[in-house]
Amino acid sequence: MQAAEAIGSHVATPDLGAYWMPFTANRQFKQAPRLLARASGMHYWDVQGREVLDGVAGLWCVNAGHNRPRITAAIQKQAADMDFAPPFQMGHPKAFELASRIVQIAPAGMGKVFFANSGSEAVDTALKMALAYHRVRGEGTRTRLLGRDRGYHGVNFGGISVGGMVGNRKHFGLAVAGVDHLRHTHDPARNAYSNGQPAHGAEFADDLEKLVAMHDASNIAAVIVEPIAGSTGVLVPPMGYLQKLRELCTKHGILLIFDEVITGFGRTGAPFAAQTFGVTPDLITCAKGLTNGAVPMGAVIAKDEIYETFMQGPEHMIEFLHGYTYSGHPLACAAGLGTLDTYAEEGLLTRAGPQGDGIAAYFAQGVHSLKGEPHVIDVRNHGLVGGIELQGIAGEPTKRAFSVFLDCWAQGVLIRTTGDTIALSPPLIIERGHVDRIVETIRTALRRAA
Repeated sequence: MQAAEAIGSHVATPDLGAYWMPFTANRQFKQAPRLLARASGMHYWDVQGREVLDGVAGLWCVNAGHNRPRITAAIQKQAADMDFAPPFQMGHPKAFELASRIVQIAPAGMGKVFFANSGSEAVDTALKMALAYHRVRGEGTRTRLLGRDRGYHGVNFGGISVGGMVGNRKHFGLAVAGVDHLRHTHDPARNAYSNGQPAHGAEFADDLEKLVAMHDASNIAAVIVEPIAGSTGVLVPPMGYLQKLRELCTKHGILLIFDEVITGFGRTGAPFAAQTFGVTPDLITCAKGLTNGAVPMGAVIAKDEIYETFMQGPEHMIEFLHGYTYSGHPLACAAGLGTLDTYAEEGLLTRAGPQGDGIAAYFAQGVHSLKGEPHVIDVRNHGLVGGIELQGIAGEPTKRAFSVFLDCWAQGVLIRTTGDTIALSPPLIIERGHVDRIVETIRTALRRAA
């Protein structure tokens, strides 16, 4: 703590004018900046040396906690050995090693990995992969993509098109054409305050049959959903919903894509939510927890049969005309390997599940204890992710939740808000005392907001 304070006390506040911040109320922030200077384990320290408990794993990504020795050492060594290697027609060992390690923990039959640099890029890669797959196999009419209301799939044009968060696309025109959406699964009238998967709502998957009747299956390439919709307020899938969606996609020859950028790497008590819920998609997008947030990286995990479909024609020809300069970047691969080692050594990929040490149940008990607090209208959770939905202020959406965010920050706890929902996704190393501190801080803020 003394070292943290010493470091923080010597960090000067920079000139804030030049930086246009992402997904931030820039004017409000620059009047009262919240600047972080150091992180370790479950905590940040700000530029004044004040300790802040991290209740959101950075931004859903620092699953193993901050500044983990194996990850840091792996990045440092790789930077000294080789800073960059071209990914087109060339390779380096760690990219192949990381892909192999990912496949080892992925659902059975998903044996190929394509690297990108973020969740947004992973989503656009998966959408292009789905479109090209159908074309290669002679069904080029399958060009329509289906997303879901209140879905979040990053901020590239493909992602905002299949995504269902209006605010993320209303300023940007038509985006990608040929997109339609399933209904979201949020049903507070029947499922409010569900602990884990809600009991009601499997029938929402039948929307796919309606869209097939409208567009015909021969024109639909893929359906993309988050197993748990995170950025829209932690919407947990009803029992049987994902299974029915899988059955319908198989019936109609449509690829099913799981966006696991948030749910991947232990958040639901298994390496991937696909395993938690017992449903294997055709493609999985991931990022965030892949490198513990230490170096930007994303990936698409594909079924073997999808890869093999592309492996046609002359061997010297490029089979899939897509990729990024930084695909499989050496530093990112090193970070990924160090991250997977850390997860394995500490059992973090399964800690939030029933075979863990009970921390997920304790977390659930904590967040549900907020039922009955001022303005709380629903609580949702699964594994180590939770959402506390608040009654919004008439005519001022998001303001109430944002005021709670600021109050918690002032009390030394970092939470996240999306709309009028408080979202929690703490590092998987969280202990019971941390849960207590997060919950009681939110409780105090809610009462003050009343």
